[in-house]
Amino acid sequence: MLLASFFGVVMGLVLGLTGAGGGILAVPALVLGLGWTMTQAAPVALFAVGSAAAIGAIDGLRHGLVRYRAALLIALLGAVFSPVGIFFAHQLPEKVLMILFSLLMVLVASRMLRRERHDEGPSDHGHANWGQKNCMLDQQTGRFSWTAKCTATLAALGAVTGVVSGLLGVGGGFLIVPAFKQLTDVQMRGIVATSLMVISLISAIGVIGAFQAGVRIDSLGYTFIAASIVGMIIGRKLCARIPPRALQTGFAAICIVVAAYMLFRTAM
Repeated sequence: MLLASFFGVVMGLVLGLTGAGGGILAVPALVLGLGWTMTQAAPVALFAVGSAAAIGAIDGLRHGLVRYRAALLIALLGAVFSPVGIFFAHQLPEKVLMILFSLLMVLVASRMLRRERHDEGPSDHGHANWGQKNCMLDQQTGRFSWTAKCTATLAALGAVTGVVSGLLGVGGGFLIVPAFKQLTDVQMRGIVATSLMVISLISAIGVIGAFQAGVRIDSLGYTFIAASIVGMIIGRKLCARIPPRALQTGFAAICIVVAAYMLFRTAM
């Protein structure tokens, strides 16, 4: 019970600080720390990530940071494609799922370690010029200009996020955050808030699908979920005090170590 609480707090903390990455740590914590299988861990991880993300999303909505139309579109496509991931999760062998998850962690770590230009600005607008990004904010309204290209881009992101979420039990923040940075001119604080809303919605849909498939969560799982919410609250309070680069480097190092250990366990 104590171990589940500890891992839950850490997962929520990472999610609150970065807007991504919590789910990528939740599954290894349950599999390696508590001895669960991937199929057991995935719905609990989704529930924990979704609950913690909802707390952060509500805070983002209060401050007007969430791009809620974009979040709803991504979540809608995620809802459609999440059952596809859940289906394959129950068809693939445990070792294959472990290998896929390990490779995913390495990919996330490499993205985190990649240095990126940081745009300073008093608002949530970036400094890209028209044509440089698939989705651009209208400089007068502060909202996305919903072109066909922008809509298709966000819909595709939702579909991919939904499949990965259902397959591996992750919220998808590790996909949403870098995709938003690459494809839109939204500033980082808006990206994190929007990512948290998408994660909470997609995770909720994935959990409902898992329950319909007969999955049940025990008391240990609910302890992990409650602890993750506590971690999220702490993370949201600390996020302005920790240098983003230090946070990314530390998180990437953890991902690489955990991925290596998971591959070692799979090989054994």
